[in-house]
Amino acid sequence: MGGAPYQRLAAHLRSLIQDGDWPPGYRIPSHAQLQAEYRVGRGVVEHAIQQLRREGLLEGVRRARPYVAYPPAVRTLVSVDVDWPVGRDAKRADSRPLADGDLAARLGVPPRTRVTRQSVELVDECGVTVGLCTTWRRSRRRGHASYRCEIVAHQITAAEAELTGLAAGAAAWMLQRVRYAADGLPVEVADLVLPVDRWRVRV
Repeated sequence: MGGAPYQRLAAHLRSLIQDGDWPPGYRIPSHAQLQAEYRVGRGVVEHAIQQLRREGLLEGVRRARPYVAYPPAVRTLVSVDVDWPVGRDAKRADSRPLADGDLAARLGVPPRTRVTRQSVELVDECGVTVGLCTTWRRSRRRGHASYRCEIVAHQITAAEAELTGLAAGAAAWMLQRVRYAADGLPVEVADLVLPVDRWRVRV
């Protein structure tokens, strides 16, 4: 199994949870016990546990031994023409990339036009990651008169997993929205990734 030591440990602990060896409500062993059993340092254990917390598999207050989470609450999205992200953000990444062909077509700009990109991890009130919102604009934020949105099946990519801590390959909804000004020109493109075990989409 590849990856960093903490990723290998996280994968093993994840399998204990998913296979039912550690059922919901089970208080996991202490850091010291995990260090001794798996012959790793404290940092490896801390990073592995943090990863599983971010995936929603472990819960509990900080500085206390976490326990295995019960299945995540399922939220319902009923409108796609709201300001994304919904919830509070935990990690945000801003950049000014050059638009590739697909993005340029969606934004109505020539390829390699510099655009504003923002990715925000969506986190609920308990600190559990519930999605990822990425928006692109060709200029500053402005009002819109209409929109179009497509909802497609999606798998969490490695890049999305790296930013959010969600499991790569997990099933998700991908909401791809374009907002248009009154003159019909696109003003914003947004992709909202929502894990299917945490969201229903009813629009």
